[in-house]
Amino acid sequence: MSLRLGDEAPDFTVDTTEGRISFHDWKRGSWAVLFSHPADFTPVCTTELGRAAGLKDEFERRGTKVIALSVDPVEDHHGWAPDIGEVTGHALNFPIIADPDRKVSELYDMIHPGAGDTSTVRSVFVIDPENKVRLILTYPKSVGRNFDELLRVVDALQATDEYPIATPADWRPGDRVIVSVSVSTDDAEKQFSNVEEKKPYLRYADAPTG
Repeated sequence: MSLRLGDEAPDFTVDTTEGRISFHDWKRGSWAVLFSHPADFTPVCTTELGRAAGLKDEFERRGTKVIALSVDPVEDHHGWAPDIGEVTGHALNFPIIADPDRKVSELYDMIHPGAGDTSTVRSVFVIDPENKVRLILTYPKSVGRNFDELLRVVDALQATDEYPIATPADWRPGDRVIVSVSVSTDDAEKQFSNVEEKKPYLRYADAPTG
């Protein structure tokens, strides 16, 4: 059965470029971004892993760990790592899971059915500190991911967990937010600044600051 939002992210124990890990223990208390790539020594994947490495400080600022996966063995991951640093200017600084038996790929439904091979698609799972799946994205193999969007999603999830708000289209941190429909306008005006009622069900307010 495919994973759904709100499901517990399955645990697993695997070999990675940073040694053997148990996923839930490795991410304990943190958010995590788990993303798969089709194969080592491939062009789009090289750019993606370099981009993720370059954003390490941004992910850490959000209490978020990054971990990648492909069906290739650890030896291939280690052999490929220098290329990532050379091409992108960012040395690999997070673990890559080796999944030659497709155990994790099948657990997270990362294999593209009917694609003619057993490599993974570009799946992304954002998982919260309680190990709940909060976001699932799947890209085709030919399309590289937007890592700025992954940071934006983590920001939005963390903000909406902390306050009774939602985020409008194209929201970024600092933009105005939408007051939750569960909050009355009177209460919203006590909790938030510059509440503006566009419709009874759509009230904007300044983003909470703490």
